[in-house]
Amino acid sequence: MAEAPKIIIVEGKSDKIKVQEVINEPVEIICTNGTISLSKMDELIDEYFQNEVYVLVDTDEAGEKLRKQFIREFPEASHLYIDKMYKEVAAAPEQHIASVLLGANIDVQAKYL
Repeated sequence: MAEAPKIIIVEGKSDKIKVQEVINEPVEIICTNGTISLSKMDELIDEYFQNEVYVLVDTDEAGEKLRKQFIREFPEASHLYIDKMYKEVAAAPEQHIASVLLGANIDVQAKYL
């Protein structure tokens, strides 16, 4: 059986684009667009509970709120953290994103190492 793809949950489209630039393996990236309803969260859990799920959100208030919701509703998900000095995933340098993803055993483009 093929391995279930890894899932990375991000807030916005710019975060998704940034992460897509860096990764070097098939990963599904899901945008919450900043917030997520309980019904949408339930759908995510139902659909992806057998996958490796990573939450990579901004370090601002909205990102922390979203992270807390995932910790509460989807405790199986792993949390990835960017350095607070960048505040936003989209604003972090590719090299920083690459090292965060590499730390979670997600293959990244060699040029960012």
